[in-house]
Amino acid sequence: MIIILFRLLILIAMVALIYTGFKYLLNPKRKLELAHEQKKYYFLDDKRNVHKNFYITYRGAMFEGEKYLGTTENSFEVVTINVSVKSASSLQGFTKEDFYFLEREILIQYPHSTVQWKSPIKELIKNHEG
Repeated sequence: MIIILFRLLILIAMVALIYTGFKYLLNPKRKLELAHEQKKYYFLDDKRNVHKNFYITYRGAMFEGEKYLGTTENSFEVVTINVSVKSASSLQGFTKEDFYFLEREILIQYPHSTVQWKSPIKELIKNHEG
């Protein structure tokens, strides 16, 4: 009887270990961190939760976007997005085309919104437009 309980306990432990492993591998935050380390593009967002910020990693820089709900002609939508960078030193080598790419990617997700960049990105874009 003890051997059967011990085998059952081992089986339950193995199932729990496999479940935990799959949850870890499929975790979106882990994918974001991996893309950040590999200096790739990744967009992490919970579109159903307007109060939750989204994160973008691109070329080794981590960006955070704050979403603000507003009204459009027919519905409530995200109408304003403020984007900031986590570390300004990670922007070395970025060009205005990189920021235009990021802005296009954000507007694909939130077509009714306007993107507002925070400092120091705002100054770079303003200097190149004017």
